[in-house]
Amino acid sequence: MTVLETNAAVAWLADQRPAMQEALATLVNIDSGSYDKAGTDAVASAMAGWLNAAGIATEHRSAPADGDVLLTHLPGANPTAAPVVLMGHRDTVFPTGTVAQRPWRVEGDLGYGPGVADMKSGLVLQCFVMMALQKLPPLPFPLRGLFTADEEIGSQNGRVAIQTHARGARAVFNSEPGRVSGNLVTERKGGATFLIEVTGRAAHAGVNHADGASAIAALAHLVIALHALTDYSTGITTNVGLVSGGMSTNTVAPTAQAKLDVRFRTLAEREAVFAHIHALVAQPPQVPGTQVRITQTSESMPFELHSSQALMQRYQHSAAEVGFTVAGEATGGCSDAGLTGSLGVPTLCGVGPVGGKAHTDAEYCHLDTLVPRAQALVKTILGLAELA
Repeated sequence: MTVLETNAAVAWLADQRPAMQEALATLVNIDSGSYDKAGTDAVASAMAGWLNAAGIATEHRSAPADGDVLLTHLPGANPTAAPVVLMGHRDTVFPTGTVAQRPWRVEGDLGYGPGVADMKSGLVLQCFVMMALQKLPPLPFPLRGLFTADEEIGSQNGRVAIQTHARGARAVFNSEPGRVSGNLVTERKGGATFLIEVTGRAAHAGVNHADGASAIAALAHLVIALHALTDYSTGITTNVGLVSGGMSTNTVAPTAQAKLDVRFRTLAEREAVFAHIHALVAQPPQVPGTQVRITQTSESMPFELHSSQALMQRYQHSAAEVGFTVAGEATGGCSDAGLTGSLGVPTLCGVGPVGGKAHTDAEYCHLDTLVPRAQALVKTILGLAELA
């Protein structure tokens, strides 16, 4: 792309603050919790409407088995070249009815409402980035939008779409919100959850206590051992956050359950801590007569620093040209960036507008970052085009 063409895309975005803010209001005022399919479908419909009107092809594959994904597409001069992927999720953590309680509102330069930062502002940014690039001559590679519907509950279906449509990509830009500091995310922990089920033997706690085998006691020993796997120096944490079990206070507990959360920074750490967990479960229980079963119920892959470094340098250069400085930072939270990074695809996360207090009633977005963050992303993509 020529300098004039790049400047034209950046200049077009400079005038889009009102339109971007209006689009953000539309999305925020749609309830789209992860289990509200009508809502996540409505978000896809709104996005497709804007993009279709701009001449950008879209396809909504709404069956969960296919990942329930909205795909958007600019073919580029070479449709078979490795694409650049703009990624995001359409779901929020908020239950249906939240919008009625606290719809979109603006106070000063802050926008509020369910999912305003995480990540409806990022969805708006991705749409406008595609619109800006649509106005230029074709890129030397395809530009693909990939917007899933279940990231907030572990991307159990969304990972199907991501692994299908992002594998082999030239680069992925995930529009999670920019950090409160203004930084992007260049490293994230991976995480997994496990269900632990313990069976024992019931007995009357007063009459024949010795005949029982307490599942709760066995679970208690295991919880202590699992928590001992936490190692802050490596970033590995283990947390049993939910426990239940037993029949009554005067019965030796025949069953007990727990849910374990595990976090890790790298794939190597994942393998190590998983091996330790399974080794603990395989040992004879501390309480004779009990049995332990463990089942992995979800997982998010780690987003390692090596996946983001080259793209971060390019983005920093683009941001400086737009007029702001930015750095990368690590976070313990998971995102779909870990999925693409684990596929070996260069990935940058947190390219959305700056926001904070996600997953709370006080969630906000800095509206003055809508345009410059979109401009920086456009310049970064056009910089990749110069290399193709």
